[in-house]
Amino acid sequence: MSDHVSMPGSADASAPQEASAIQVVEGVGTGLANFIERAWISIYQPWTLYQIGIILGILLVSVVLSRFVEPKLESWVRSIKLNPGFLRVLAALLRRMEWVFFIPACYTAYLIADNYTWPWNVLLLRIAYTLALAWLVINVLSRVIHSRQLARTVAVLAWIIVALQLTGYLKPTTDTLDALAFRIGEVRISPLLVIQTTALLISLVWLANNGGKFAETRLKAMTDLTPSLQVLLGKFIKIFLVITAIIIALNSVGIDLTVFAVFSGAVGVGLGFGLQKVVSNFISGVIILMDKSIKPGDTISLNETFGWIRELRSRFVSVVTRDGREFLIPNEDFITEKVINWSFTDKLVRLDVEFGVSYDSDPHEITRLVIEAAKSVERVSPLKDPVCWMTEFGDSSINFVARFWITDPQNGLTNIRGKVMLAIWDAFKENDVNIPFPHREIIMRTPITVESAPEPKRTKKG
Repeated sequence: MSDHVSMPGSADASAPQEASAIQVVEGVGTGLANFIERAWISIYQPWTLYQIGIILGILLVSVVLSRFVEPKLESWVRSIKLNPGFLRVLAALLRRMEWVFFIPACYTAYLIADNYTWPWNVLLLRIAYTLALAWLVINVLSRVIHSRQLARTVAVLAWIIVALQLTGYLKPTTDTLDALAFRIGEVRISPLLVIQTTALLISLVWLANNGGKFAETRLKAMTDLTPSLQVLLGKFIKIFLVITAIIIALNSVGIDLTVFAVFSGAVGVGLGFGLQKVVSNFISGVIILMDKSIKPGDTISLNETFGWIRELRSRFVSVVTRDGREFLIPNEDFITEKVINWSFTDKLVRLDVEFGVSYDSDPHEITRLVIEAAKSVERVSPLKDPVCWMTEFGDSSINFVARFWITDPQNGLTNIRGKVMLAIWDAFKENDVNIPFPHREIIMRTPITVESAPEPKRTKKG
């Protein structure tokens, strides 16, 4: 008697599974070979040739009709105003008008032929209009996905699944994919599991992402919430939905998340070293949103960048400058660098303009003229009156500073300073106020004699 004991997980335990997989693959191969042989034989049958001719004829007529009808319908659709999502689906339907004509015509041909022959003699017509209808519906409905490449991929995969189901080959295909499995420890991995997990994960993450965008849109419509709180809640909702979608997708296909504990720990260490800046920017973004130091619409200065905040992201802040450029500044810079927020408490900002006048001028009159000139500029705020103070008796001028307030710093600072200075210049010109400028005197240490140059001698002609 043998003393050999078969342990769980040994080669003896896995032998029945390997034999079962081989049998399934062999069975599918045999069935596929039989199908190809029967199809090759039946293709020479009269009714098969009739059906192929009918299908090709209907398809040709449908293509010709679509060439005439599609441009007219497209111009009509462009003239109406509907929901953008519905218009996208309608446009996708118009671009496939040949299938819109083909499906009812093929179905009509199937009904007519079915009255004159046996059901198996019209099988090709039934498969043709069914697959065409499935392709049209799937392709049009996939237009809700904005990415064309992703929409096309989803449509092709969905149509393949429907085609396999209609032809009765879906279950043999899934059995074959499931049989080609292998084990990594206690985890059984098969091509079918990978396909199911990928499809479910992409679908749920897509739904979670769009749900997060919808939540952000609804939060922006709530005027009771501050802009910073709207952005913070929107980001947390989107992150929560994506993480929940990933967990649901993995659990739905039977994957035990505890097997990823060691792997996730190792990945976490690697991410900690490799993605320090990314994590730092993300945490900085959360801090910015929570302490409300900056928010969308604020006018800020950071180093040499001046502009207003267009959007707060998880990794960066979008700042639009006066010249139309958009700077994507990492969130960490707003935590570690010196930031000037021109509209942190309110949007009322004071600006200064320095100038000097000659000693012949009356300082009281200068003050009055400058204040009136500043008030005449459109962007100068009436909430606080402009002021003008004499600051210094200079070497060649009496120096002043004019101070005024604005409420729209996002519209620029240099331009409003220039307009105020032009208004002051015009006021000085009207009232004969002189602005002194430096003079230079040259003193010669030795006397010099200035003589005129002798006239050139004239020569007689001839």
